[in-house]
Amino acid sequence: MARSPFAPPPIPATPTAPGALPTSRPLTPTSTVRDSADRRTLVVGRGISVQGTVQDAERLVVEGTVEATMINANELSIAPGGVFKGEVEVDDAEVAGTIDGTLVARATLIVRNTGRVLGTARCRRLQVEDGGQITGRIEMLGDNAPAPAHTPAPAKVSES
Repeated sequence: MARSPFAPPPIPATPTAPGALPTSRPLTPTSTVRDSADRRTLVVGRGISVQGTVQDAERLVVEGTVEATMINANELSIAPGGVFKGEVEVDDAEVAGTIDGTLVARATLIVRNTGRVLGTARCRRLQVEDGGQITGRIEMLGDNAPAPAHTPAPAKVSES
């Protein structure tokens, strides 16, 4: 289970001398995977309603209601009972509640068995559990390779 974003940082396991300042772990350029607790996460809890613009959140967790014109984040998670209305563009989305509007998932869209997608959804990969609902339009995003301008007609074969 992930650590709450409001919890204090964990106490280091290595003992320090009295009066010594704790040291932070060094950042290495080869380290590209970040712990989920280190990501900027916005949680809209049950019974809470938010309207407006969300900026600089890497992960948005919706347990209540969010109405927004445009949100750009890495991850969107809509919990059962959660409602998102508006436009959102993310890398990955998991919908166990309701999204009503436009969703662009540049990588994966997962619709759980309690999830409902209303409106337009664009994604590269789609997974819908038994019971998940999609009402509206789904567009599958292709690779970044440009599509051909036209499809050539089959060659004619003449008989002599």
